[in-house]
Amino acid sequence: MTGTRPSFRRSNAVRTLRSVRSHYWLYVMLIAPIAFYFLFCYKPMGGVQIAFRNYNMFKGIWDSPWVGLRYFKQVFSFTAFWVSVRNMLTLNVIGLVLGFPAPILLALFLNEVTDRQFKKVTQTIMYLPHFISWVVVGGMMYQLFSSSGMINTIVKSITGSAVPFLSSNSWWIFTYFVVGLWKSIGWNAIIYLSAITGIDQSIYEAARVDGCSRFRMMFSITLPCILGTVMIMFILAVGGLMSIGFEQPYVMQNSVVMEVADVVSTYVYRVGIQQAKFSIGTAVGLAQSAINFLLVIGSNTLSRRITGESIW
Repeated sequence: MTGTRPSFRRSNAVRTLRSVRSHYWLYVMLIAPIAFYFLFCYKPMGGVQIAFRNYNMFKGIWDSPWVGLRYFKQVFSFTAFWVSVRNMLTLNVIGLVLGFPAPILLALFLNEVTDRQFKKVTQTIMYLPHFISWVVVGGMMYQLFSSSGMINTIVKSITGSAVPFLSSNSWWIFTYFVVGLWKSIGWNAIIYLSAITGIDQSIYEAARVDGCSRFRMMFSITLPCILGTVMIMFILAVGGLMSIGFEQPYVMQNSVVMEVADVVSTYVYRVGIQQAKFSIGTAVGLAQSAINFLLVIGSNTLSRRITGESIW
């Protein structure tokens, strides 16, 4: 038995070497993304220790004094930090519960469109908002939802009073969700449309022979066949509950609704960058990443036990 192990390892090494030689250009193409992730994702990880040091930009990271968990304790004692966490979770949970199913439904219904020209035009219109900068979207939003904007002009002509989309806490959350959904729904639907194209068409043919309606096939064939993709996207969405993008909250918030509009990303920007408290900003970011990591592991384990689908 001991004599067979080295030969088995050599045979594996030979097969691996042959595979590399036969797919030489694929491995060459991997150099660029590997270099990207190493230079911009893994190499900067050394800067995480700023959260544990009394960072002085003139001394540098390594010469700044080590203070342990001092800044984590400070952050967790700030009321403004917990307010930003509450706001972030509120917006993310609303987006997960109401926004996550939206691109799935869009992909299911787009897949049922038989007119190819209409389908292409519709898809293009749905995808376009994804490529618009949030700065531009912010300007469009104020033109539409401000008290003198187009929507309120129509509303005032009907009801006589304007809707405080940007000055009321509850209406601001609603506007935030609607704008975010409009910008992302078409792009997110691409993933599910790609999964749908991989479904064996013979299943649909057999269902048609049995007299199954298109609506029934949508929810009895299409949706179960893309369940694996749906669960993977759901795991990633749950893993991102403790993080939120910077651009949308920043361009949409104003001083009137800061009670619900100030999220962790804008809090880190305000404290860590504007107030130059780099250690506190790094501590918040590190805590977020650790919690997101645990959420991904937890949701992946739960999904594997309930549905049998998981990332790993």
